[in-house]
Formats: sequence, structure tokens, C-alpha cells
Amino acid sequence: MQTVERIEALRTLLKPWRRADLKIAFVPTMGNLHAGHLRLVEAARRHADKVVVSIFVNPTQFGPTEDFASYPRTEADDSAKLSEAGADLLFLPGVAEIYPRASLTTISVAGLSTIHCGASRPGHFDGVALVVCKLLNMVQPDLLLLGEKDFQQLTLIRRMVADLNLPVAIQGIATARDDDGLALSSRNGYLTSPQRASAPELYRCLRAAGDAIQRGERDFAGIEAAQSLRLTQAGFVVDYFTICRAADLAPATSGDMDLVILAAAKLGNTRLIDNLVCRSNG
Repeated sequence: MQTVERIEALRTLLKPWRRADLKIAFVPTMGNLHAGHLRLVEAARRHADKVVVSIFVNPTQFGPTEDFASYPRTEADDSAKLSEAGADLLFLPGVAEIYPRASLTTISVAGLSTIHCGASRPGHFDGVALVVCKLLNMVQPDLLLLGEKDFQQLTLIRRMVADLNLPVAIQGIATARDDDGLALSSRNGYLTSPQRASAPELYRCLRAAGDAIQRGERDFAGIEAAQSLRLTQAGFVVDYFTICRAADLAPATSGDMDLVILAAAKLGNTRLIDNLVCRSNG
């Protein structure tokens, strides 16, 4: 695996792959890699000739009170994991390489960027959209692989790519979980031992809501309220627990069939997100 820090060097290495008509897959990350990230790399290897991974902790998607400075940076360990997983090229830019000057251009996906996580993290998804668009322009891959754990982010990037006619296919990869159901996340490392023991309740509540929907229950507000209360009683501070249309993340109505249940809640200072895709039988 080769590692480069500059855009010019990245493009130089990519040129012969393109001349050889090799299919290039891209996995963007913020590092502190876990098994979920490596699953993306493994999927990329199955679907492409060459795999590019980026590690960049993007400052524009962090709010003023969020954890940009303390976000775990484990580049040496990450690099070893990626090499073992079969990545061909690691792009490891600094902030000045991605943002050499203050950006006057912004990207905002109307509607999707300001609901759910966007409501409690103003500007977050604008920062995500901008950096992903920049990285796609730098790498110009044939295939972009993203985890489904952040379902709102995946939906937003799909819409951005479609609206801007970017020539890349997107593949979502199922959420990787610990044996107790907790979705793998770099932020899980912030949990204390008692919090880690409570954390799987988030997924259990999603499963309970999904089971209710598949049994034909249509009182979505009642399901949301019941599971939010259950989380509160388990020690969570609930941001949202919402049943949505999977296509556009708008609130589900009784006639909608393809649904996703989105949830975000804090345990102590750690914010956890998760989701469950389900189909109503009603």
C-alpha cells in the first residue's frame, strides 16, 4: 500500500490506473478504524481493481462545542490495518491540503441537511457534503462505498451525487455490530464500562419498533414515544427516535411501506446514532 499526503501525488498515482482502465473504489474515513471500516475495504476489493482509502478528520463538519480537537487520531495503527486489509492507496492529507484557503463555496442539500441529526448539529451535513464532494473530485473513483450506520449521511450523499451529476456509483454497506448489537463506532471508545453495558439498548429499541411495525401497528407516534421513554429509563438523553420514509427521510405516514427508523441519543457525553430499515406489512 502506498501513502500520499498531497493531492498532486494522489493524482499522479491514479493516472496509470485510469490509463489501464482499472475500476477504482474509494472509501472515505476519519480514521480510528474499526471492523466496520475494514468491511468497507473488503467490499471495495470485491467490486473494483484498485482501492483508495482516505483518512481526514474534517473540521467543517464539527460544531464549536464538538470533539474535533479530541477526535481520536491513530494513523499508524490505521495504516497497518488498511495495508493488511488490501487497500492499494492511502490518502492522508492535512487540513491545509484540503482547505488551503477559507471556502467561499458551500454545498447544502436542502431538507436533508437540516432534519434529524442536522437539526441538533447545524452545519454538520453542509460540512460533510463539501468534503465528500472535494474528495470525489480529487480521487474521481468509479465506486464510492459508505456504511449504512449513518443512514442520513448516506441518503444525503446519494442525493448530492445525483443532483450534481457526479460520475460515481454508490454502494451502502450494512452496519457492523458487536455481538450484543451495538453498532461499531469510533466514538464507542468514549463510553465508560457502565455506559458500554447500557449502549446496546439503543439497537434493542430499534428492533422493538421494527417488530411492532411488521406486526401491522400504524401508530408511529405511539411507537416512537414508547421507545424514547424506554431509552430515557435506560439512562439515555434522546435526541430523536423517528420513523421515516426510507427514500427521503420525511416522517412516515400510514400509507408508506419502505421505512427506516432513525435514532440518536447520548450516554453521558457520547452521542450514539443507529437505524433500522424495515418494510411495513400494513
